[in-house]
Amino acid sequence: MKTIVCVEPRKFEYHQKQKPESEANKAIIKIKRIGVCGTDLHAYEGTQPFLSYPIILGHELAGELVSADNAPGFQTGEIVSLIPYFSCGTCAACAAGKQNCCESIRVCGVHMDGGMAEYISVPSASLLHSDGLSLDAMALVEPLAIGAHGVRRAEIKRSEFVLVMGAGPIGIGTMEFARIAGAKVIALDTNDHRLQFCRDHLKVDYTINARDADVLNILQEITRKDMPSVVIDATGNVQAINKGFQYMSHGGRYVLIGLQREHISFSHPEFHKREATLMSSRNATREDFEFVIDSMKKQLIDPETYITHRAGFEDAAKHFETWLNPTGGIIKAMIEINS
Repeated sequence: MKTIVCVEPRKFEYHQKQKPESEANKAIIKIKRIGVCGTDLHAYEGTQPFLSYPIILGHELAGELVSADNAPGFQTGEIVSLIPYFSCGTCAACAAGKQNCCESIRVCGVHMDGGMAEYISVPSASLLHSDGLSLDAMALVEPLAIGAHGVRRAEIKRSEFVLVMGAGPIGIGTMEFARIAGAKVIALDTNDHRLQFCRDHLKVDYTINARDADVLNILQEITRKDMPSVVIDATGNVQAINKGFQYMSHGGRYVLIGLQREHISFSHPEFHKREATLMSSRNATREDFEFVIDSMKKQLIDPETYITHRAGFEDAAKHFETWLNPTGGIIKAMIEINS
């Protein structure tokens, strides 16, 4: 089978690899859709902190089920996706039901080869039913689950002001689930095209361009000086993350979905006097994945509108430089395998 291998930063090669064979408790999926996420783009540019080269990227996946052992309820040929985080099942986090942050977690396409391939073998326990959803929709379940998990961590209450920093795919999904939770959502980004997308497609209550505006004063105006009670970072940008501490209300919660390599820096007195809560949000749980699928089925969200760029598997590698360019109008790129 053909695979796309990131052999080093900014270099892809197409390699032939043996097609996976059936194993106990494993499923084989014929890949049809591969969503390109920030992790893939950061790996391509050499800024992803958790992986080593060479590697097959890709964990936003959908395809046809070829075979599965010990997967009751799943049928050969059905459209499936998967939870691409494989946990040990025995560490303290797993014992507490937090397999998403397992001490020895292996994420498909990060710690191990992923789905930029014609076929992939995964644990049968990771499979997800499509329940009639399309291939495109199923390839978008994982990034949406990331946002859904962050929103669940924040314990958002109805009518709270929630500031989401970053209007990329993860931030957009976060805004969607904050809206579903009943929040008044504020989108903050430096890209006018993405902010316009938030207004047009997500019906976000407020948008702010961080490059052009006095963010602190605008937030005070929107919230009548209270400031947002929840701030969620989906930028993975250290400058944005550090500024986010200023944007919380007293008693507020700050959730870090975005990931970066550097140290976070903030004023302890300012943080302390707010009795603020800081938490990270890593990956997602099966509960989050199932909530996303259910929300799609109920038409509470229409993630297929996020797809702005497409490429066939055979020429996908050459598009990554373009997809990295923020002026290209990209929201979500989708790689298609039609064979």
